[in-house]
Amino acid sequence: MINFQEVALATLSIEEHAIRVLANQIDDRFTQACEIILQCKGRLVVTGMGKSGHIGRKMAATFASTGTPSFFMHPGEAGHGDLGMLVRGDVLIAISNSGKSDEIMMLMPLIKHLGVPLITISRDDTGPMPQSSDVALTLGDVEEACPLGLAPTSSTTATLALGDALAVALLEARGFTADDFARSHPAGALGKRLLLQVKHLMHTGDELPKVSPNTPMNKVLYEISNKRLGLTTVVDENNTLLGIFTDGDLRRLIDKQQGFDVNLNVSEVMTKKPSTISEEAKAVKALEALRDKKINQFIVVNDAQQVIGVISMHDLIQAGVN
Repeated sequence: MINFQEVALATLSIEEHAIRVLANQIDDRFTQACEIILQCKGRLVVTGMGKSGHIGRKMAATFASTGTPSFFMHPGEAGHGDLGMLVRGDVLIAISNSGKSDEIMMLMPLIKHLGVPLITISRDDTGPMPQSSDVALTLGDVEEACPLGLAPTSSTTATLALGDALAVALLEARGFTADDFARSHPAGALGKRLLLQVKHLMHTGDELPKVSPNTPMNKVLYEISNKRLGLTTVVDENNTLLGIFTDGDLRRLIDKQQGFDVNLNVSEVMTKKPSTISEEAKAVKALEALRDKKINQFIVVNDAQQVIGVISMHDLIQAGVN
C-alpha cells in the first residue's frame, strides 16, 4: 500500500531542489529583466499556455498588487484578436518550459513588429522563444516531481518562485510601501488594517453625546440613553473635554451610594482625564489600545482637546478591524 506521507515528502524534496537549481540561474539576466520592466511606460503583459498560463495569471496578479501594472493575455485568444491588448510601450513576459510554445511562437512576428521588449521564462535558452527574446530567464535543469516526468510540477513551482522574485525586486526598487499595497486591497482585511482611520468610523454630529458640567443627573442619563453609546462626554462652552460619565460609572455610583440624587451635577461624579485618541490614528491601533487599556471607548479630540467624536470597540470589530 502506498505511503502517502512518504510521497508528499519526496515531492517537496524534489521541488525544494528545483528552487535551489533556480537560485543558481539568477545572474545579470535577472537584473536586465528588472531594468526593462522598471523602464516600461505601459503595462507588463504576461502570457503562457496550459499550466504555464495558470502560473502566468498568478504572476500578473502579484505584479499588479505590488506596484507594477500588469495583466494576463491568453496566447490562444491573442491569435484571434486579443493581441490588441498588447501595445507599444508594454513589456511582455512569455512563459514556456520548453521554450517553443506554438501559440506564442505564432505571435512572435507581431510582437517584434510592435517593438515590445520580450522576456522569456523557460527551462533553458535553446528554444526558439528564448532565442528571440531580449532577456531569456531560465529555470535550469529541474526534475519534475511527477514520477512520469510529464505533469508540470517542479517547473511550475520554480516559475512561480521566479515570478515572485521579480515582483519583490521591483517592489523594493519602486519603494512600494505597506500603504501602497493596502490601496490596491481596500476590501481585504489588510486594507482595513492599513487604510481605515478613527475618523472613518467614529460617531460625530448628532450621534455625539455631550453635556455641560452643571447638568443634573436625570438629564445626563437621558443623554446616555438617547445617544446609545453607553456614555456622555462632559464639555465646557468651548467644547473642550472636561470628563466623561459612563453607564459603568452609573452602576458603581448606585452600588456605592445605595442610589443617588438625580439632581446631582455630573461634574461631581464624572471621570476626569478620560482616554482620548486622534481622528488620524489607524483604526487597528485604536483597537489595540482599547484592548490594552481594557476600556470600551475612546473620546476623539483635536489638538485643542475639543471633542469631535467617540469610537468604541464595537465600532471597530463591526468594521472588520482585527
